[in-house]
Amino acid sequence: MRLGLFDSGIGGLTVFKKVVELSPNTSFVYLADTARLPYGLRTSNEIIEIAEEISFWFSHQNIDAFLVACNTTNSIALDVIKKRLNVPVFDLIESVSSVIEENRVGVLATPSTVKTSAYTNAILGFKPKTFVIEQPCPEFVPLIEMDQLKLDEIRDVAIGYLQPLLKENIESLILGCSHYPLISPLLVKLLPSNVKLIDPAEALSLKLKLFMDSKMSNFAKRNYLVDSKFYVTSDPCNFANRAKQWLNLFPEVKLVSLQKKA
Repeated sequence: MRLGLFDSGIGGLTVFKKVVELSPNTSFVYLADTARLPYGLRTSNEIIEIAEEISFWFSHQNIDAFLVACNTTNSIALDVIKKRLNVPVFDLIESVSSVIEENRVGVLATPSTVKTSAYTNAILGFKPKTFVIEQPCPEFVPLIEMDQLKLDEIRDVAIGYLQPLLKENIESLILGCSHYPLISPLLVKLLPSNVKLIDPAEALSLKLKLFMDSKMSNFAKRNYLVDSKFYVTSDPCNFANRAKQWLNLFPEVKLVSLQKKA
């Protein structure tokens, strides 16, 4: 089975890794729109326009299913992607919201995602009495993409973002951007031991595995290391270097142009 996976940058590799761990015979067409990140400060109209372009590009990639690894796109333009792609579409927000058990839930996300209240609405749709508080984190993605993970700056930023959530006595914390699992070791150190850290990629990969297990007899098995293709809209060398850090593999990364550049 060949999966399409889209993110604004390296964050989608956290989803890629989770899926491969559960379903190693899967190959990917991974597209990172690195030329236009971060998405979290863009307008809804911009995100919708980008989703149109991404959907058009993937419609020509011979994929069997599509993963929306970008939470911002998920929160604003999921309907656009589902309308444009004639394959099953899996998303992070609904996948994780359907399995939340705690009564007081915090969410770290980009400003654009928080503005939509997508996580709050999805969680309440499954568990109406849940208290949900969403925290915008505009500085995380730029720091992560610049590989500034070991500096005091990102620690200080994280402390500032967590304070409002901890004041509300949250019981779990959702990483509402696929970049954020890359700093989960830092967040674990800053959180009280009673607060559960939740990576939506885990729920998505489990949901996807159930789908794939039911369909796998119809698809040839693949070797993801050989068959997966990686594409970016800018700086393929930097993406390849970061992928090596996270995945312990050095993929060939190709530069592509979408219909329109910001």
